Amino acid sequence: MDKDFRYTHKVFWFPFAFVFAIWLVYWLQIRFDFDFVENGILPRTASGLQGVLFSPFIHADLEHLYNNTIPLIVLLAAIQFFYASQANKVIVLGILGSGLLTWLIGRSSYHIGASGLIYVLFSFIFFKGIQTRYYRLVALSLAIIVVYGGLVWYVFPMPDGTEGQSVSWEGHLSGLLTGCFLAVSFATPKFKKTPKYEWEKPDYDPSEDKFMQRFDADGNFVNLPPIEELEIIDEQPTSLFYFTSNALVVYHVKQKNELEPEQ
Repeated sequence: MDKDFRYTHKVFWFPFAFVFAIWLVYWLQIRFDFDFVENGILPRTASGLQGVLFSPFIHADLEHLYNNTIPLIVLLAAIQFFYASQANKVIVLGILGSGLLTWLIGRSSYHIGASGLIYVLFSFIFFKGIQTRYYRLVALSLAIIVVYGGLVWYVFPMPDGTEGQSVSWEGHLSGLLTGCFLAVSFATPKFKKTPKYEWEKPDYDPSEDKFMQRFDADGNFVNLPPIEELEIIDEQPTSLFYFTSNALVVYHVKQKNELEPEQ
């Protein structure tokens, strides 16, 4: 079963290549004074649709970029390792799905950042792991919720006048719903344990098992089959054969509580 989880170079280079692209865009922005914010998602406008593709690579400031870097590396590596066959589809459809949903429900302002993709990965890994019921993936889901469970609070609107009001909770909510939808839509991998013993094999027949023949239908131990008659050699049973010795054996019988004679 361990063959389902194999380390490949993509587990390492893909997350760092994706994050490098994000940092490169931010470096171009501050180095040449570009304003990429206008390439973000502007809900319900034709020009704002470009942000569906571009917004994950655009960040407002260094703090915004740093807060998204570590979760992206961890979650992208996790999905590449544990869900290698579905990883590319989840990433592409996650970016498109969360972006389009943000374009539909978002406030009339520019929505930028890779946090929508982070919520897609977070949601997909958690719900898909629970669906598989495989102990490793369930443990991964629990680890994700323990480490990043606080992300759930940012899918709700922030009170007016708070610093978090500028956070795109619509993008977070869109990513969470998109990841959940992908987890339900994609086929759930089935992890079958490799048979190690005879009774674990599908063609196992208990009636042919010598050990199981020692038990009746109620599970009670039954007597062994009767021993066949001893083979007779020269009209003498083999069990009567014995050996003799010429060594003299002397036995001393001592009564209980008998005192030793004084010398």
